Amino acid sequence: MAERTLTSPVRLGRTRGKILYWTVLAVVVVVFTVVFLGPLYWMVAGGLKSTEEFARVPPTLVPHPAHTANYTAAWKVMDLGKLLFNTLYYAFGALAFQLVLDVGAAYSLSRLRPVFGKAVLGMMLATLMVPATVLVVPQYLTVLDMPLIRRNLLDSPWVIWLPSVTNAFNIFLLKRFFDSIPQEILDAASIDGASALRTLRSVVLPMSRPVLGVVSIFAVVGVWKDFLWPMLTLPDPALQTLNVGIYSLSTGVPENHLIAALAMASAPTLLVFLVFQRNIMGGLTAGSLKG
Repeated sequence: MAERTLTSPVRLGRTRGKILYWTVLAVVVVVFTVVFLGPLYWMVAGGLKSTEEFARVPPTLVPHPAHTANYTAAWKVMDLGKLLFNTLYYAFGALAFQLVLDVGAAYSLSRLRPVFGKAVLGMMLATLMVPATVLVVPQYLTVLDMPLIRRNLLDSPWVIWLPSVTNAFNIFLLKRFFDSIPQEILDAASIDGASALRTLRSVVLPMSRPVLGVVSIFAVVGVWKDFLWPMLTLPDPALQTLNVGIYSLSTGVPENHLIAALAMASAPTLLVFLVFQRNIMGGLTAGSLKG
């Protein structure tokens, strides 16, 4: 059965149809490119302008001349090296906890099938419908005086790591992938005498590299882009993340240096997406079909 389209294949095969098709395609590609890449270019170009050119009205499209020293000055004045180290430290710490605990939770719900496992998964997914800002106040009161241990976690890495440990979306993503692994493979490992933990470590995890890569990227980017929670819980300037540190110092630097700092702060996440975009899409669709 032939697919129905807006334009018939016969009309597209004609010279006029081909011209119209390629014209519309080119216009759509150009428009979407400008919409998505235009703000990025404007940010990078703004960081290359002098203070006078940055404030000029109407604004210039291309910096003339390009002041690359703005990026060096912004890096030194805002101490972006220290802020970058703090952010990476928090991000990879959160990643380590997520990989251990989220994988364990997803594997338990998928293969061990505990009592009320479906109800637990349903309650986890229900948390995705709660806006993150609604949870800020109860989470803040909790970290001020942690139950049982009675400790104040402000200005400590735990205040970033603990709230990011249980991510319902990542658990669901991992569980869906684990569900797609053929039961025969797990049965073969069990016949060979492997325990559930050994099966997870030696069989399931090596097969789960695509989805583990996606979860890792989400975990790192989630901490990287967060602003409100680190601003509330890390008041010490020496311990702040990249976004909070730039915001704290934004009133004391020229605007073109601030834009340069924002461009450098945005670059790592953009590079991660550009390099791993195929892995991200492949990991998201992995496990969608069984067999």
